[in-house]
Amino acid sequence: MTYRRCKCPVWVFGSINGKRTRQSLGTVNWEKGEEILRAVDPYESPEELTVAEACERFIADCKSRKLAQETIGKYELLCRELKDRWKANIKSLDLDDLAKYRETWKLSAISSRKKLERLRTFFKFCADRGWRRGNPAILLKAPIGRAKPTLPFSDPEIEKILWATEVYPNRGIHGEMNRKRVRAFVNLLRYSGLRIRDAVMLSKEKIDNGKLLLYTQKTGTPVFIPLPDSVLRDLEKLNSSGQFYFWSGVGNPKSAVADWQRSLAKLFVLAGIKGHAHRFRDTFSVSLLKASVPLETVSILLGHASVKITEKHYAPWVKSRQIALEQQVSRAWKL
Repeated sequence: MTYRRCKCPVWVFGSINGKRTRQSLGTVNWEKGEEILRAVDPYESPEELTVAEACERFIADCKSRKLAQETIGKYELLCRELKDRWKANIKSLDLDDLAKYRETWKLSAISSRKKLERLRTFFKFCADRGWRRGNPAILLKAPIGRAKPTLPFSDPEIEKILWATEVYPNRGIHGEMNRKRVRAFVNLLRYSGLRIRDAVMLSKEKIDNGKLLLYTQKTGTPVFIPLPDSVLRDLEKLNSSGQFYFWSGVGNPKSAVADWQRSLAKLFVLAGIKGHAHRFRDTFSVSLLKASVPLETVSILLGHASVKITEKHYAPWVKSRQIALEQQVSRAWKL
């Protein structure tokens, strides 16, 4: 208490859950240090829940909140790992337990950060319901890693990809329709900005009068974007009798997405380029930005929850900013 004005990091000494601990809290602010310490300080909860029971309650809450099935699936995977690792009461887990658990992750830096966020969300849920005190996962520092820069396909690469659709193997259940299906799928990704799962599960009712119906991620507001006539013609050539263009509607959608990922991988090999489905989404975004479409508009079309997410990935491609930058540098040289 005597050294509150000291600029050294705040350290904690003592025991938590019967284990001796000595570590820096990563802050020079005394009040922040006390807040972090309270977050990991255990206490007697009136409700005794095992890790498995807490996980079941957590997943039930996710479903009741109508989260996307993909999001629920990721939380279910996390909970399966937690239940397999620990049979104890949820309040008995501490920072060291979670640190050892994270050491088993064989993931990239960005995947580890996302999984850590899910882990923090789970323990916050448990703390909010009084099953334990605080969230020990907040003391786990996120891994350091640089996100790869946005890399859209160049015009020559797009030409190679379209050429590859013409020599794509006509084997499998679709036979002669293979090339038409692959070409239509590529052009849909290129001119709609859809994620691969959304493209695979695109239903015919989503296209009306030459326009594709989208929904923004944040508000659910319907947004219509026109598709080029060439894309519409490619879709019409499929002559699909089902509800969807690229999925039979039978089986697990995840399996259908995996099939299309393998098809694209084969296509990129034929084209002689390195690529993945998300690069079509980047190409869609960058093409609009280079045509002076506002960043806010592109953010809506991509379905981002915030324009800050769009700015993080695509700011270097905003044409208006680039023009302003060039003008400022030119004026500097003249001076």
